[in-house]
Amino acid sequence: MAVKENLRTPIVSVMGHVDHGKTTLLDRIRGSAVAEGEAGAITQHIGATEVPIENIVNKCGDPSLKDKFIVPGLLFIDTPGHHAFTSLRSRGGALADLAIVIVDVNEGFMPQTIESLHILKRFKTPFVVVANKIDRIHGWTPDKNVPFLATYKKQSERVKADLDNKLYQVVGELYNIGFNSERYDRVSDFQRNIGIIPISAVTGEGIPDVLMILLGLAQRFLEGSLHYDATGPGIGTVLEVKEEKGLGTTIDTILYDGTIRKGDTIVVGCLGNPIQTKVRALLKPRPLSEIKSEERFQKVDEVTAAVGVKISAPNLEGALAGSPVRVVSPETIDTITEQIKSEIEEVQIDTDSVGIYIKADTIGSLEALVNELKKEEIPIRKADVGDISHRDIVEVSAIEDPFYSVVVGFNVKLLPDAKEKIQSTDVKLFMNDVIYRLIDDYKDWVKKQKELAEKEISDTIIKPGRFQIMPDCTFRQSKPAVVGVKIIGGMVRTNVDVVNTDGEVVGKIKGLQSRGENISEARIGMEVAMAIEGPTVGRQIKEEDTLFVNVPERHAKKMEHEIYDSMTADELETLDAFLAIKRRDNPFWAK
Repeated sequence: MAVKENLRTPIVSVMGHVDHGKTTLLDRIRGSAVAEGEAGAITQHIGATEVPIENIVNKCGDPSLKDKFIVPGLLFIDTPGHHAFTSLRSRGGALADLAIVIVDVNEGFMPQTIESLHILKRFKTPFVVVANKIDRIHGWTPDKNVPFLATYKKQSERVKADLDNKLYQVVGELYNIGFNSERYDRVSDFQRNIGIIPISAVTGEGIPDVLMILLGLAQRFLEGSLHYDATGPGIGTVLEVKEEKGLGTTIDTILYDGTIRKGDTIVVGCLGNPIQTKVRALLKPRPLSEIKSEERFQKVDEVTAAVGVKISAPNLEGALAGSPVRVVSPETIDTITEQIKSEIEEVQIDTDSVGIYIKADTIGSLEALVNELKKEEIPIRKADVGDISHRDIVEVSAIEDPFYSVVVGFNVKLLPDAKEKIQSTDVKLFMNDVIYRLIDDYKDWVKKQKELAEKEISDTIIKPGRFQIMPDCTFRQSKPAVVGVKIIGGMVRTNVDVVNTDGEVVGKIKGLQSRGENISEARIGMEVAMAIEGPTVGRQIKEEDTLFVNVPERHAKKMEHEIYDSMTADELETLDAFLAIKRRDNPFWAK
């Protein structure tokens, strides 16, 4: 089966947690292909590495496999992490056709691993899990660059059992996120089960399996979506916006359809009206064999999908990572410009009248962040792409609600003038490169602030309290009356007024004693001596009377509306009984 001319190379995104081996895996794929020095060896692109079908089948040790595949090879997106995946979008979906989620088999899933899997689930992208660092398993005997099953057979039973246990944990983690999975050689249907491929990026063990499984997935699931028109106008996505010495602002672009030529007019997404400009130069990295050349890039006249290329053109300063790049003609320029503008505006999310302000490095990252915040029902007042600026801080500092005077930044920088400004404001800043950690940090902060506010209110307001004068416990009749009481609800403090069950103020608590010691407060269940200024026992108050702390109306309001959820059951019961007395004559008291 020959490679078809109109099939582009499938684009593979490598995702996973920091230090789990993304870069080492790509280096192993790159390095081994370069070392083999075959015809059609790998080509470096901007932001991507192309591995031709010849390299893959030779690495798998069976050149005859080439006839079984119709795709021309694989294009690996080099930018590590899930940011690249979310920022590379095409026609509303993910640009990557396939993905590898790499996990350290000894450490298991980490925040970025989980984040990557949620993104893949949302985009419905076929993927495999690569369980890396099998060479770190105690007692592992490495065998460089061989397929996994060949090296697995040579290991001791103890090492095999250890690896199987670690893989079983990976299966469990995937199940928790909603995926069925199994070791790749035991999977019969890759549409229903995720294949887990054990490898060592350091020794090269299992790398042939990764390449073969990816080719198989591309062949099985993607043939229809890989068709393209080589002669059609180029369509791509901005990977990064970079300043290059002697070139000014350039855009590193993944071209996934058609052709782009020097001199073409292109439209590029940005905030506001899209940029219309003309391609001044197309640049690709020099081959690895020419790496010592003073010129890092070589100029080419045209490139055809799928490929990574650096585009040099005037007026690219405002270009947005993750935004579309389209080659246009005089007939299509207006229509395509409007399409790109509406796509960018969809992401300029002003969804709520109140809420937090969020910033992200790319359009795709912003969409992912918005998606997760909405799940948590956290309102967003404004969402934008780019680093956090002085203007952002000024805007947010005008928000009165402390819970929304907040900037949440995903994978962005705080610009120097913004850093200076924020010190003179009450704006709270959250920055991270893991979405779930950002959201958790914000939620934890909100919870803590609410608890502190409730405590502050709780410490300053007069809480409800109910007590009964005990029989035969009058120690002094008046000036002040001193009686034994039992606290039967809430709490009582000194220097608060007390009322009877008719709501009449009968005196003020001047002192409390327990076992001869002066105390400032007494809680439910305690029996204490109480000095009450004002009444005379036998007249205004009597033994066995039930009396209440006289809660001021504004304090009762705060308890009902601000700290109700933090009050204990008996405090609430006592408050309700007190409110019933006050509302007997005035139903709207403290409402």
